[in-house]
Amino acid sequence: MTRPQIRRRLAVTWWQQLALTLLPLLVMGWAFGSNKPLFPVLVMPFFIAGVASMFISLPRFAAYKHALIATQKALDTPQEPAAWNALAHTRRTALLVAGLPAWIAALAVPVGLEAVPLVLLAVSSLVLLYLYRIPRQLA
Repeated sequence: MTRPQIRRRLAVTWWQQLALTLLPLLVMGWAFGSNKPLFPVLVMPFFIAGVASMFISLPRFAAYKHALIATQKALDTPQEPAAWNALAHTRRTALLVAGLPAWIAALAVPVGLEAVPLVLLAVSSLVLLYLYRIPRQLA
């Protein structure tokens, strides 16, 4: 594959992960948003878990950053395809971890988490996902 094809594939993967991250929250909001909270006592633990899940992504971001540097060093060498594959694998794992705050928010909808904390957790996942965009320097 050529470099633009690889970048296009990685961009499509990013958009797919964005949809996979936010869709459960939208579905849970639609299905349970207007219902009476099931376990209101769990609202704060869910929010704390969602905020704490952002910190799980720190080691994944470091690994992603190292994979980016290795890929940049491998450009125009015989090791370039292997570096792109390693970057894609590292990024895939990091994207899954970046979705945790939004997924925890989705689980918190039936227990009664309010709209503002839900939006904060969703936005935190969006910010984390944005960190994993492929930079233009690898074009």
